[in-house]
Amino acid sequence: MNNLQLEMLLNDTLSPQLIKDYCPNGLQVEGKSEVKKIVTGVTASKALIEKAIELNADALLVHHGYFWKGENEAIRGMKGTRIRQLIKHDINLLAYHLPLDIHPELGNNAQLAKRLGIKVEGGLEGHPQSVAMYGSLAEALSGDQLAQRISQVLSRAPLHIAPEMADKPIKKVAWCTGGGQDYIELAAAQGMDAFISGEISERTTYSARELNIHYFSAGHHATERYGVKALGEWLAAEHGFEVEFVDIDNPV
Repeated sequence: MNNLQLEMLLNDTLSPQLIKDYCPNGLQVEGKSEVKKIVTGVTASKALIEKAIELNADALLVHHGYFWKGENEAIRGMKGTRIRQLIKHDINLLAYHLPLDIHPELGNNAQLAKRLGIKVEGGLEGHPQSVAMYGSLAEALSGDQLAQRISQVLSRAPLHIAPEMADKPIKKVAWCTGGGQDYIELAAAQGMDAFISGEISERTTYSARELNIHYFSAGHHATERYGVKALGEWLAAEHGFEVEFVDIDNPV
């Protein structure tokens, strides 16, 4: 498929025009016109680019690309090194940030819920483009039990901040993959028993305790592996691309 046709296909699927984002979504670095082999991954790091080169990829599809709002526009230093490698090897870079978080089937939030056994009930902000979601567990769990489930699914132990009522059972859950810790107050206001995200801030600890809500910090990278992986699997199954997901280790 032509690289511009691939971008159109992904835009039609993820609808980036419906959400305001912090970076451009779609084709960020143009490479060869014909795309057959795609490597997918979370972040367009140097290590992931080198792996795409090694695998003879025509395109690299990621969740975290480049050209973020507020960053230095100059293509130099670390960013320059990365982009030069992409251009030198004629590799297309396609990136989808918030549109890949919120997609109802392929998105990071939906994929995390599927793996954790959470029934999705809606957007925490009350609209379909909500970056945070809420739902329910089939049966109530303790904080330790949910932490154990997260650890088993993500292969890493989450940081669990228990509320003042530490034995509070968990049935209603809200979550936002990546850096969504500040949705905890909205989750608590809407009666959630727990909130799951990737990162934690110093203030989040006090919010969880004082708002009587369990908080689980499960890793930005770990919670956002599954959207781009699902998107790649869809491209392979529905459109015949050769796709390989590469997970570059990241403890954060």
